[in-house]
Amino acid sequence: MAVALDRIRVGSAPDSWGVWFPDDPLQVPWQRFLDEVAEAGYEWIELGPYGYLPTDPARLKDEVGRRNLKVSAGTIFCGLHRGPSEWDATWEQVSRVASLTQAMGARHLVVIPSFWRDDKTAEILEPPELTTEQWGHLTRGMERLGREVREKYGLDIVVHPHADTHIDTEEHVERFLDSTDSDLVSLCLDTGHYAYCGGDSVKLIETYGERIGYLHLKQVDPEILADVVKNEIPFGPAVQRGVMCEPPGGVPELGPVLTAAQNLGVDLFAIVEQDMYPCDPDKPLPIAVRTRRFLRSCGA
Repeated sequence: MAVALDRIRVGSAPDSWGVWFPDDPLQVPWQRFLDEVAEAGYEWIELGPYGYLPTDPARLKDEVGRRNLKVSAGTIFCGLHRGPSEWDATWEQVSRVASLTQAMGARHLVVIPSFWRDDKTAEILEPPELTTEQWGHLTRGMERLGREVREKYGLDIVVHPHADTHIDTEEHVERFLDSTDSDLVSLCLDTGHYAYCGGDSVKLIETYGERIGYLHLKQVDPEILADVVKNEIPFGPAVQRGVMCEPPGGVPELGPVLTAAQNLGVDLFAIVEQDMYPCDPDKPLPIAVRTRRFLRSCGA
């Protein structure tokens, strides 16, 4: 008998429909995403890339409301490790996304560090390791972001460790958490990205439970991942190879992750994300239906 995961609120996101960009001819239209995510049995969604869904709050409220959907979070990318000179450009993006997120009644802003290699071209943009000075810029910048986003928009930031960014491996994630104020900065633990980078999600939840503010549910195919690691394949091409797979066919096992999260005794969103860019437009819905059914079997 599955444990009742009554503190876990499950949702999905445009990412599970192959959406990575605000506008791209290879992606499903936003109306189809909203129709299908509701049809698959989800109640909560993320906004995805800003500009993919309508950015007029009144229109977006109408579109999600008539499908009985609610918004859990918005998402931004930022390169705060580059120092104070990054702040104005970051805040310009944050203010647009946070304003819409707040208007939709959501309480979270997912913050993804900028990529050190291009996810489309695989071009190396920056060294994969930060200097001590850059770590200082990153941690102070994230704390400032957490403070100002909360003061101006009433949102909590949740920082998302991500493949091909500077917050990826267990070592980097723990260094980041140990170097930031828990009152200002929480984590969006993406189980797939963390496994992709060699981390153990259950261990992280059990060790840094008070820092876990949000979950992304994702799995990786261990065989494809082994090839990706061996051949140093960038994240974008790895996704095209199917490294992010449909649960329960990959790692980590999501049942133990959800149980560990439930045991924290706090309400958490657990948003399904299966990177599939680019994909056939008919592919996402059947996967979403099966994934929702699987998560129900886990108690979520």
